Amino acid sequence: MGSVLAFANQKGGVAKTTTVQSLGDALVERGHRVLLIDLDPQACLTYAVGIDADNVGASLHDVFVGRAKAEEVLIELNESLSILSSSIDLAGAEVHLLTKTGREFVLARALKRLVKNYNYVLLDCGPSLGILTINGLTAATHVAIPFQGETLSHRGVGQLLETVRDVRAYTNEDLQVLGGIATMFDGRTRLAQQVLLDVAEVHGIEVLPPPIPKSVRVAEAPGRGRSVLAHASSSKPADAYRELAATIEART
Repeated sequence: MGSVLAFANQKGGVAKTTTVQSLGDALVERGHRVLLIDLDPQACLTYAVGIDADNVGASLHDVFVGRAKAEEVLIELNESLSILSSSIDLAGAEVHLLTKTGREFVLARALKRLVKNYNYVLLDCGPSLGILTINGLTAATHVAIPFQGETLSHRGVGQLLETVRDVRAYTNEDLQVLGGIATMFDGRTRLAQQVLLDVAEVHGIEVLPPPIPKSVRVAEAPGRGRSVLAHASSSKPADAYRELAATIEART
């Protein structure tokens, strides 16, 4: 079975979506088959890969409410990269799940037949710790925590680790914390360097190398429906995501 990696942090704006998309492309470059899953009703990952979430038709929402199987809504982006897309309707799925027994396991059950077809499944969790994120953590083998080099990062990382402890206790005892991922990193500032050290020391997790440098190239890429690896292949962030993919490959 492939590795199922959830990328989560309830603090928004920490480049979860950018990281999932870029790592997906980097892992494909390394010869892997990759499935992306957009668990955010805002559908940022879906838009970032060039899909119009407002006109996507059947999506992950239909899987959660029992109208379709995951393989029926799968979209192949190329021969090695696929996505289970999102739409605003997914917000309704969260409400629907609240009344259901075993609601934490819906995604894990839906992915059973798909996971064996991929080396890596990357889950882009939304900026909340609601039932959709719990589904992602329950289905995952590992969780990675993107964070910015700023003071409030401590709060987001700590809260997510509390949720991971609950998930291990109730729905997925084998969930492993892969580590933190420093995004939008400005190594010229003392604050960014200090936060990198503090996250590792205070929360006892590894910050996976390398930090991803801040760059306008990263911000431009989603608007073109491409990752930074495709948009600016030789840029520093693209190279950093390639190195990060190698790090993750060695640990999973």
